[in-house]
Amino acid sequence: MSLHQSLLAELKQEAAGTKRMLEKVPTDKFNWKPHEKSFSLGKLAIHVADMINWVHVTINQDELDFANNSYKTPDIETSEQLLAFFEESLANAVTILGSTTDEVLDQNWTMRAGETIYFTLPKKIVLRTFVLNHIVHHRAQLSVYLRLLDIPIPGMYGPTADEG
Repeated sequence: MSLHQSLLAELKQEAAGTKRMLEKVPTDKFNWKPHEKSFSLGKLAIHVADMINWVHVTINQDELDFANNSYKTPDIETSEQLLAFFEESLANAVTILGSTTDEVLDQNWTMRAGETIYFTLPKKIVLRTFVLNHIVHHRAQLSVYLRLLDIPIPGMYGPTADEG
């Protein structure tokens, strides 16, 4: 199995769990925060759903410069919109990753803000760490938010106490 096929399989596996988690986010709790310094539930859920779009940014660009970035997070106000956005973003990411090559994944990618370079890494490392692991990290935060709201948590790698 080629590297891009392996990453695609991992993306699909993690996306299935992410979708199960996003399905639990209730619209009426979008503004809830566990702490004043924390994201709201809605903002965190949108961030989780949106990060799959980094597949496009990583594969089709050689850098992300926050000083010249015009991307805006979508305006999502309901759970239904959240899931539709995630599904659309996932389909796009699957197409892009499925049609790339291992040679592209060996190319370097840079994150910067103007002259300040945060990192330069091969795209394959960016996809694994900054995209996939980053999604898992925020998905785990989302599970804590849901637990604090007494919303049953779906299993990611096996059943949860709510399921078993």
